[in-house]
Amino acid sequence: MSRNKITIGITQGDINGIGYEVIMKTLNDPRILEMCTPVVYGSPKVAAYHRKALNMEAFNFNAVRNAAEADSRKVNIVNCIDDNIRVELGKISDVAGEASYMALEAAVQDLKAGTIDALITGPISKDNIQSEKFNFPGHTEFFAEQFHTDNYIMFMVSEMMKLGVVTTHVPISKVSSLITKEAIIRKLRIMAASLEQDFSIKKPRIAVLGLNPHAGDGGLLGSEEKDIIIPAIEQAKEQGILAIGPYPADGFFGSGDYSKFDAILAMYHDQGLTPFKLISFERGVNYTAGLPIIRTSPAHGTAFDIAGEGKASPDSFREALYLAIDIHKNRALYKEISKNPLKKFEINPNQVDESVNFVDDEPAI
Repeated sequence: MSRNKITIGITQGDINGIGYEVIMKTLNDPRILEMCTPVVYGSPKVAAYHRKALNMEAFNFNAVRNAAEADSRKVNIVNCIDDNIRVELGKISDVAGEASYMALEAAVQDLKAGTIDALITGPISKDNIQSEKFNFPGHTEFFAEQFHTDNYIMFMVSEMMKLGVVTTHVPISKVSSLITKEAIIRKLRIMAASLEQDFSIKKPRIAVLGLNPHAGDGGLLGSEEKDIIIPAIEQAKEQGILAIGPYPADGFFGSGDYSKFDAILAMYHDQGLTPFKLISFERGVNYTAGLPIIRTSPAHGTAFDIAGEGKASPDSFREALYLAIDIHKNRALYKEISKNPLKKFEINPNQVDESVNFVDDEPAI
């Protein structure tokens, strides 16, 4: 792109939650405009309601018709919804769900068109956004479908740790059947590629957690470690991925061993996200690795219980913004180095899935 600054799209999330609060608190810092051009997908009218409720009426949005018209000196907003929409702070409503989707749809179209460089998604209610147009457990699966890939991973990122999961939003009763050697190896490939390209970590070390208590205790408490996880780790090593484990989850996090690795692969959602949020909730970021585009999100939800009260911390949203900018820079650097054989990273070709698409010589992981 010819723009001097990165253009960051931001979806409003659920209009009855804390989305606008964390967005405005973050963008109220004038230093943000030195780093990027923000484009919020939402509603000037809804934004004005939140400004008044939060006593932030001095904060201004610049209304534009689309991202291409964004003013790099201002916080821009694109109107995506009906001006007659009603805000009901703290309430779950179908109208709010539809508004969440409309902002998301508009942002995705601009991502595909290249008029924004990255996207931060505001927190949605996974209940009220469900419809014929959005039938997904969450943002992660939606973006994977929109950008036509099965090679993705929900990557939770903070200064303390980077953590991915083999299975995401599935019932616990189905987890064991979804833990396969192929699934583990595929996730390890995506993680390793993302750590190198998105985070500039050369030859990353990845810890792999077991599925059962005590990592199966030699088969006494389950056979998945012996039959599936250990063979997957061994095969990943043969492909040049520095995967180590399996580790019992409780001792791994309790002892602080997580700090010795560049990333962690957990087997299921709560196994990984519970300790992650205990350690990094205020500043954690949800990143969808493996996509050709950059999408981050704060690690928290809509927080309906404190909506409009001015109590929401913007820290996680701010970190999501910083991470999107950093990944954009790191991908550009990786692309430049990859074009120069004298500076090229030493990457095992087996580390990236053969089905990954390449566009303009840049791995669209």
